[in-house]
Amino acid sequence: MFKKDLDLEKRWSKLLFGLKDLIAKKPADLNGVLFIIGVQELGQGMKNFSKEQKQDLMHIAVCKVLSLAGFYALDFIDQDGWPHWKLVKELPHFDLLEQEKLLKIQVLEYFEKEFEMDIK
Repeated sequence: MFKKDLDLEKRWSKLLFGLKDLIAKKPADLNGVLFIIGVQELGQGMKNFSKEQKQDLMHIAVCKVLSLAGFYALDFIDQDGWPHWKLVKELPHFDLLEQEKLLKIQVLEYFEKEFEMDIK
């Protein structure tokens, strides 16, 4: 494992434990963190979401964190308060591991910017 990858994994672990302190439960993986971000960005609090809504929340989260790197921009918020995003810059073609790494980096940036978490 490269030093850069090791640093990313250390920061990722620090984030997961920081989230445990924040929400009283450590997210199991990237999908769990994306769900938390989606709920936060929707701004309607925790409630029971349908399977489709959970997928939509994760899509919101992916768009939000990738917007920090200029890939997406908020397009509009619909009548139910759900944000909709548009792709403004083509995403690089990555394999699954590289996609996950990009998302983790952007998620870390999201929590550093939005919640001023120290996860260096």
